[in-house]
Amino acid sequence: MDFEKPVVELEIRLEELKRSSSLENQEIAKEIEELEQKIERLKKKVYSNLAPFEKVQIARHPNRPRTFDYIETIFADFMEFHGDRLYYDDAAIVGGPARLDGRGVMVIGNQKGRNIKENMERNFGMPHPEGYRKALRLMDLAEKFSLPIVSFIDIQGAYPGVEAEERGQAAAIAENIMRMSSLSVPIVVIIIGEAGSGGALAIGVGDRIYMMENSYYSVITPEGCASILWHDETRAKEAAEVLKITSDWMVEFGIVDGVIPEPLGGAHRDHNFVASETKKTLIQAFSELDSLSPDQILQSRYERLRKIGRFAEE
Repeated sequence: MDFEKPVVELEIRLEELKRSSSLENQEIAKEIEELEQKIERLKKKVYSNLAPFEKVQIARHPNRPRTFDYIETIFADFMEFHGDRLYYDDAAIVGGPARLDGRGVMVIGNQKGRNIKENMERNFGMPHPEGYRKALRLMDLAEKFSLPIVSFIDIQGAYPGVEAEERGQAAAIAENIMRMSSLSVPIVVIIIGEAGSGGALAIGVGDRIYMMENSYYSVITPEGCASILWHDETRAKEAAEVLKITSDWMVEFGIVDGVIPEPLGGAHRDHNFVASETKKTLIQAFSELDSLSPDQILQSRYERLRKIGRFAEE
């Protein structure tokens, strides 16, 4: 990413210095220490006041933790379930039962790849209708066995191809939103990267919704917005400003309940840190929701949804 090139260049220089030099040499050791301090100062300068589109770029970083990374770090005894029982197994949506701090939960999430091969296998994390129907099957199982649901979102949008539309993409998304609205088990949603359009909403109806610090939540990508409004994708940076899609705005609008902190520079710099913070958030959220009866959960969820988009008169 252009805005972090100075930091990356210094980090590369630091690694080269460590590999090629003897740390017992006092002059080299001093140079390394000074370079580390310089990097920290520069990181604070670069990352402390990021523009919205720069946060979007961090949300898309290829080394950012994916759903499986969180599953492996946070949960125990995860068992992946496959298929929608109608057509095929969509690898862009993953999920299954697991244990969170000893309690049974159902985990669902978007899964992107880290390279071209993995992204081709997972369709760049963009589900077909079958992916949403698999998620719906897992939600119904969670309801049947009284398992709270954890949903991880990282998606630009549902797959827009002709074949997806032929097999009922819009209907699948609508059915998921309707079903999640009526589930009696607690639902906690974590936006770990991108959260775009109906593709995110299809697994994003929750009793508590949290965003990673450098994630975004929007009806459309900045590039898509710029293309529609100004017929110019290069104005994506401007679109990101206008859309107000970052975590601080989402909290102010009352759409999400809180922000999960990331290390300076983004979640990709310390997977264990963000997993630990996410686990704390999940445990706290379910602890709060445990005190509510199923009827109270449904009423609270209904009121939450009705508040979104409400105008306040001055």
